Amino acid sequence: MRWANLSAPPDDSSLQEPLEAAPAAPPLPLALPSAVVRTFDTPGFAGMTFYEVQAKSIINRVPGTSRVPFEWTVNPYRGCSHACTYCFARNTHTYLNLDAGADFDSRVIVKVNAGELVRRELAGRTWRGAHIAMGTNVDCYQRAEGRYRLMPEIIAALRDFANPFSILTKGTLILRDLPLLREAATVTRVGISLSVGFVDEAVWRSAEPGTPSPRRRLDAVKALTDAGFPVGVLMAPILPGLTDTAASIEETVAAVADSGAVSVTPLALHLRPGAREWYARWIGRNHPHLVPRYRELYRAGAYAPKAYQREVAALVRAAARRHGLDRAGSGEARAVPPPGPAEAEQLTLL
Repeated sequence: MRWANLSAPPDDSSLQEPLEAAPAAPPLPLALPSAVVRTFDTPGFAGMTFYEVQAKSIINRVPGTSRVPFEWTVNPYRGCSHACTYCFARNTHTYLNLDAGADFDSRVIVKVNAGELVRRELAGRTWRGAHIAMGTNVDCYQRAEGRYRLMPEIIAALRDFANPFSILTKGTLILRDLPLLREAATVTRVGISLSVGFVDEAVWRSAEPGTPSPRRRLDAVKALTDAGFPVGVLMAPILPGLTDTAASIEETVAAVADSGAVSVTPLALHLRPGAREWYARWIGRNHPHLVPRYRELYRAGAYAPKAYQREVAALVRAAARRHGLDRAGSGEARAVPPPGPAEAEQLTLL
């Protein structure tokens, strides 16, 4: 079972949350039948269920077939309240017999012992101090992090072992941990990237309803750069028919440049299984006139044709040059990229 590295927390009343946190939904089917299940009586967590588990391991090796430039990741959460319609990680929820749509957005697995495990595994005899990437599956600074506070312990462990790491996020909550990040940067390499695919507020509210606004994310970029971090912006995803026009790209790149980011790296939308079906419903409901275009672009698989990707990238490069952000091809710009293209699979869209 792909979730065999997880187990339920011990049944200890001393571990229970205060009274406002009460057991709610049925426990996870099959994989975690005795996980501690909680809901919280606050507006920010309305409709959400959290499954607290004790993970058996936390530093994960990336499959050898992956094209990403890192080998190890840490993911303290599964599922994500950002609710991005296009999130490539959606299909991972199906491993738990949960769905890749609403369940992914509202039923979040929390590895409550993540910080303790990171420290233990960094101290292991076989660990050699390799770079660890975070935020490459679901966002480690999603809303749940404000309550569970897993990242400070993780960063502190990485700092104490002088272990290089990077973070990719849409979450402005990263600013809470700025003092720890600065401490870590004095002893090891720390890479920070924020994801801002577009600045169109109407598209943001519809396509990324649980995230901080793009402008707030760019304010976070400025705060981080003012603190001395060379922050890159991953301009992802660029959405066909919605944010891929020259005007939209120009507006986004200009805003990224104003934030003080050192680079901008474009990535056209890709639609893997799970994300593909959920995004297709969203397009059909909100932008039905675009359905034929999406059928054409994604008829061969998860990735748009290379000609389209090159066209979009060229628009971003041209805008980046105009705004002094012409280093997107450097290694720093892609320090924390998302997973790279897989072999094209024949899929259906709408």
